[in-house]
Amino acid sequence: HGGAGTMMPGETPPAPAGTAAVGGACANCGVLQQNINEYVAALIALKQKMIDGDICVFGNYFFNCTSHFREISALRCQVEKMLQKILPLEKCQEELGSLKAELEEKKVCL
Repeated sequence: HGGAGTMMPGETPPAPAGTAAVGGACANCGVLQQNINEYVAALIALKQKMIDGDICVFGNYFFNCTSHFREISALRCQVEKMLQKILPLEKCQEELGSLKAELEEKKVCL
């Protein structure tokens, strides 16, 4: 015990050193906590950018789809108009064909 007693005065200086070490660890914990907070904030910001980016990409995609749809609708209208013009012409052609056939028959008869 006497030896332990003699070590006791020697142990007292390391005790403050130990608390200093703990204090240092706490300071490190604070730095670590700050770094974690910054990292989390950066992650949140990145996630938000990605969400915004996705919305932007989706928006552009939707806009392009809409404009393509409009183009297709316009083309469909044009095709329908052309068909409306073509149908009477086809009827005329049929009539002309039958008239030609009649004329040919008459020619043959003459």
